[in-house]
Amino acid sequence: MEWFKRGFNSRGDGLSEEIQVISGRLSEDGAYITAVTGKSELEEKGYGDAEGKKLILKDYETLFLIYTGRLKVRKGRAIITLDDMVEFSLKRDPDAWTKFLIYRDLRSRGYVAKEGFGFGVDFRVYSRGEFGVKPAKYVVSGLDQGREITVKNMSKSVDQISRMGKEPIVAVIESRGEVIYYKISRERLENLKTTP
Repeated sequence: MEWFKRGFNSRGDGLSEEIQVISGRLSEDGAYITAVTGKSELEEKGYGDAEGKKLILKDYETLFLIYTGRLKVRKGRAIITLDDMVEFSLKRDPDAWTKFLIYRDLRSRGYVAKEGFGFGVDFRVYSRGEFGVKPAKYVVSGLDQGREITVKNMSKSVDQISRMGKEPIVAVIESRGEVIYYKISRERLENLKTTP
């Protein structure tokens, strides 16, 4: 593992903080961590899924950790750049960039986001400080600006999410990559379905 210093910490008081850079490997199935300290640190913070002695990362998690400088991934002897990882991810999932943008935004706001329930681009989102303590409070579904979805399909997803006891939220990715969040309720969608 490597360490590097950042010039400013999150408090903005100008004090340096040391950030541990974790080493990972890339296989055709995605990135994984085997080092015990890196694995446990990431797992505690809600990253990846443990499989035996490995911590398997989702592509959007890998992208985020490379983007933030927390992870150095190798394939063979080559170091994987952010661009390399984006290319790898898009070959596996055409929505990889959308997932990354939403994931990055949620993480930067202090939320833990995990793979969703199969509603497309969706995440289970835990309130700050509640990962591992309480179940996810929200399900965030992503849409790229300009992508169409029928009210019927949206209503079906919102209904299923609501029945799980989660708050449905739609994250819309604007053309500049900015993420805008909208809370959705069954009642409002019902009104849309009945409007001529």
